[in-house]
Amino acid sequence: MLIGAGAVGLGALAAVATGTGITGVPEAFAAGAHGHHGRKNQAMTDAVNNCVKTGNACIAHCLDLIKAGDASIIDCLKSVQETVAFCGGHAYLSASDSKHLDAMCELAIKICGDCQKECEKHAKKHAECKACGEACAVCVKECKAHLKA
Repeated sequence: MLIGAGAVGLGALAAVATGTGITGVPEAFAAGAHGHHGRKNQAMTDAVNNCVKTGNACIAHCLDLIKAGDASIIDCLKSVQETVAFCGGHAYLSASDSKHLDAMCELAIKICGDCQKECEKHAKKHAECKACGEACAVCVKECKAHLKA
């Protein structure tokens, strides 16, 4: 167990040393390096990266609950895992202003919307679910705004 914890610590240290965050996207890039240039989709990129961050915390919390015998959280866990997997790619496509961004936004509205609904079921009892659901709501909002633009 200590070896595993050490490996996680080393991974986090490597992420800091290489300038990448939890999502693996270089922090300078994710934050819009060369801030004077700005990023066309910065609000969406930030929202999607926040979905990954809060989603990972929610996944860890769900797993702890399941280990303790709470099976009521399994659907939430599945939804959040799908969202985190999807949002990793979406963050890159948003940051790079991909020609496929509209399609990603349409799918994000569905995936993040489903996750938001599932997390809301547990939001009053679990802060991690509340934060994840709120992050998904912002992502949905940003994607809808992008599609209207």
